Amino acid sequence: MKHVSRKLQWLAGVDEVGRGPLAGDVVAAAVILGPDHGIEGLADSKKLSEKKRESLFELIQEHSVSWAIARASVAEIDELNILHASLLAMRRAVEQLPTQPHHVYVDGNRLPKWHYSAEAIVKGDSKVAEISAASILAKVTRDREMQVLDKQYPGYGLAKHKGYPTRVHLDALRKLGASEIHRTSFAPVKNVIQQSQSFE
Repeated sequence: MKHVSRKLQWLAGVDEVGRGPLAGDVVAAAVILGPDHGIEGLADSKKLSEKKRESLFELIQEHSVSWAIARASVAEIDELNILHASLLAMRRAVEQLPTQPHHVYVDGNRLPKWHYSAEAIVKGDSKVAEISAASILAKVTRDREMQVLDKQYPGYGLAKHKGYPTRVHLDALRKLGASEIHRTSFAPVKNVIQQSQSFE
């Protein structure tokens, strides 16, 4: 993990999870770790085991200076598009931090529209500890939510694939049709809706 200058007092990292799935909200988290957080093993959440993410999730919440989790809804994703909805979720997460940062590191190559001093860092979740911590909070939160939604919307396999367009999910979509938590602006979902309408 590359060294990041910590001359500024409060540095936040922000990341989102859920741009690729066909269902569910996009979830973002923001974290201010502070210089003496003592949390070892922070890395890109996608490269960690579920067990490791879960243990780090608790440590980050316990030992960080400040953290917040926010989202953009399925309706907002369909209205704004997934990029702008992701940026909105990240903005909300930073704005909801109980301790406001002096500077924000954002995963990716785009910055949300806001007043914060900030920089975008491509693959920041594997380079900056604050972004790694944010990615872990966001992923664990969203994965847990998809397990709950799997019980509310059975048959799609949401607990396993977390809403991503796997073969199982696509087959279920064709069989069951789209639910209210599916993103109708995404092509696979839109195609299923159009096909069902053509048979009416």
